[in-house]
Amino acid sequence: MRTFFPSESCKETHLKSINPQSWLQVERGKLAKFSSESASSIDSLIKVPEPPILPFFKPVDYVEVLAKIHEELESCSPQERSNLYLLQFQVFKGLGEVKLMRRSLRSAWSKASTVYEKLVFGAWLKYEKQVEELISDLLSTCGKCAKEFEAIDIASEMPAYKKLSPQGVVVTTNEDSLPRTVSFTIGDEKIACDRQKIAGLSAPFHTMLNGCFTESLCEEIDLSENNISPLAMRVINEFSSTGLLNEVSPDLLLEMLVFANKFCCESLKDACDRKLASLISCRQDALELLECALEENSPVLAASCLQVFLRELPDSLKDSQVVELLSNTTRQQRSIMIGPASFSLYCLLSEVSMNLDPRSDESVRFLRTLVDSAETSQQKMVACHRLGCAKFLRKELDEAEKLFEAAFNLGHTYSVIGLARLGQIKGHKRWAYEKLSSIISSSAPLGWMYQERSLYCEGEKRWDELEKATELDPTLTYPYMYRAASLMRKKNAQAALSEINRILGFKLALECLELRFCFYLSLEDYQLAICDIQAILTLCPDYRAFEGRVAALQLRTLLREHVENWTEADCWLQLYDRWSSVDDIGSLSVIFQMLESDATKGVLYFRQSLLLLRLNCPDAAMRSLQLARQHASNEHERLVYEGWILYDTGHCEEGLQKAEESISIKRSFEAFFLKAYALADSGLDASCSSTVISLLEDALRCPSDRLRKGQALNNLGSVYVDCSKLDAAADCYINALKIRHTRAHQGLARVHFLRNDKVAAYDEMTKLIEKAKNNASAYEKRSEYCDRDRTKADLEMVTRLDPHRVYPYRYRAAVLMDNHKEKEAIEELSRAIAFKADLHLLHLRAAFHEHIGDVMGALRDCRAALSVDPNHQEMLELHSRVNSQEP
Repeated sequence: MRTFFPSESCKETHLKSINPQSWLQVERGKLAKFSSESASSIDSLIKVPEPPILPFFKPVDYVEVLAKIHEELESCSPQERSNLYLLQFQVFKGLGEVKLMRRSLRSAWSKASTVYEKLVFGAWLKYEKQVEELISDLLSTCGKCAKEFEAIDIASEMPAYKKLSPQGVVVTTNEDSLPRTVSFTIGDEKIACDRQKIAGLSAPFHTMLNGCFTESLCEEIDLSENNISPLAMRVINEFSSTGLLNEVSPDLLLEMLVFANKFCCESLKDACDRKLASLISCRQDALELLECALEENSPVLAASCLQVFLRELPDSLKDSQVVELLSNTTRQQRSIMIGPASFSLYCLLSEVSMNLDPRSDESVRFLRTLVDSAETSQQKMVACHRLGCAKFLRKELDEAEKLFEAAFNLGHTYSVIGLARLGQIKGHKRWAYEKLSSIISSSAPLGWMYQERSLYCEGEKRWDELEKATELDPTLTYPYMYRAASLMRKKNAQAALSEINRILGFKLALECLELRFCFYLSLEDYQLAICDIQAILTLCPDYRAFEGRVAALQLRTLLREHVENWTEADCWLQLYDRWSSVDDIGSLSVIFQMLESDATKGVLYFRQSLLLLRLNCPDAAMRSLQLARQHASNEHERLVYEGWILYDTGHCEEGLQKAEESISIKRSFEAFFLKAYALADSGLDASCSSTVISLLEDALRCPSDRLRKGQALNNLGSVYVDCSKLDAAADCYINALKIRHTRAHQGLARVHFLRNDKVAAYDEMTKLIEKAKNNASAYEKRSEYCDRDRTKADLEMVTRLDPHRVYPYRYRAAVLMDNHKEKEAIEELSRAIAFKADLHLLHLRAAFHEHIGDVMGALRDCRAALSVDPNHQEMLELHSRVNSQEP
């Protein structure tokens, strides 16, 4: 997000002060090191921009908001559910919980009460899952059709017009006495029509032809001035008799639609509306028809045009005509196009537009419409805050201030950040500090509050504020970056690297990698610098460093002149070293370098995807898997990668099918491993475990490199443990360790523990901790094999190394509860809940609240937890029990 939402005030200063060209212009191949002048210039790059003002809904007490949403979902009408799920989505987006966000969108889609909501949320889910677009094609090769987010037949979903007999029509003549035929003159042509059938088209025609008007006595009526052609009138005549429109050109349908609207012929209008909608085949069709649909109040046509644009997101928003049409709508036009789902639609459009360019005119126009579409105070605060962020980026400060003020007054406390930044820009730094102080003193303080207040003080005071921010929310990146940069400027390189490595140990943030890259440049350690830039390029191939001024790929090209070139054999040795030391970032870098050689790229992209999954980068991992598939050297290898793609997206059965197809072509390590992995993950019973063992043994008999053999041995050991075959398991783990599969220490420790040898288990995990570069999980596992004091120390280390891991908080809280320190136990859980929406933390805190008789607190946590996982059985039981106690 830093590249999307940099602080304007900071960016201005930053861009003036840095000069990367002073070292980028080093003549290639002639200098082993940069000059001292260049190094000084690099030091000037070690700056940290202010944290961005995030354009998200960030309530102070998200648990309370989620609980309230869940409570309303239990009692609301079906028409209200999608909007509540959208609000839930916005809460999870503010928390950075991608999986929960998408689940909320899916709930909004599945609970949609109108075709309009189905249309918006289906398109939104399709947009969110762009990286998985090839899944439907792969599923079709398995004989399974993925229709979940396909285009909707809007006409069939919307009720057709039901003809009612005309009311309030004064008839002064006897219909039987009137001529049966009436001729309509258009220019030089006459169209003979059945008088009563034409009269049946609408109340105006009925009155004209059967009422007190002179036309009721005429056998000829001139329609030349009504913009209808003879051909169109003949089609209308046929429709009046049959109620059907056969093959009619779009131009003729448009002409008839306008005529039907003018004369209130609702059945004809509805038929033209639906017929035109069925003829839309591309974006150009939709562009040509939407304006007419809005002018003529044709909801089926308007929604069908909109669907074309939504299904092509984000590309359709790069079309100025589409943007013009969608951003200049009135409330009445939005009602025609999207019914009651206007706010949901413009939430989607503004989000896509901001992802493309948050400063653009298009983003502002969509956000203005979002504000105009908001109906509830919560919708209004979300919309005002987001538009305020866009205005702030565009330096339209007065408008930004009004919008942040509006959001803040409606209850969005986070918008105070915008007000404080604007106060600082206007020279009211003290006011900004006091504004934040009043927020901190009047509510439960959160990490972002101290982080923001730190910007308005200096020296040790700023350092103290950021320490408090990290204590309250250790996942915030800015405090680590600021501390690291400060230490580097004080020439304390070791401490600076230690600080930035703290966060990179659990959060692979691109801005943190870039900062560490700058540190290595300053230290003239070009080998480590190129390692980080290659990791950055793996995660984001188009990344631009130094506030977007320099392409990361250009930096890498320049650095290559200052590092030793590795042969393919060197690369494999480096990869083994990094893999065995659990240095995932280093492994990513080596693989990036290997991909430039003539090596088999499919295998390397596959290895890359495994590392990215381990680093919790699922979208990047899927991109690598797709590249592995594209670069597969043969059919059986391609089938394996397709199997992993299907497995990783939840299609386990189809993944197994791909593995079997691959084995039928050629027995290979990866095909057997995929099949074994998928079967083991589906649940091990006695019969299944023996099959998995057999498959892994087949895999180990096939050619492969030691990296994968070690993984297979490790997995085989785990299956043997589950089957209580401890000797066989130990052999597997020992053999894995012989080929440097370091994680096998954990499996061997488990075997020692099951043999009642906790000391050996503890020692085994200690070996893993000593070898592994990323070892939070090792400390957590070792804590199970020692006394309480050592357990506490290990779990404190886990929290320091990776605050996302929830087990240490739960363990410490349980110990406090056992010691009757209920308040401290709840505080321990609350510490983590403040920055992580975790089911297990909320479940345990709900149980603690119930234990001490705090029914309302327990009920709130139960409801919030069920927002995280609505189907969790234990949570449902606790909620039911607590709900029955509510006063």
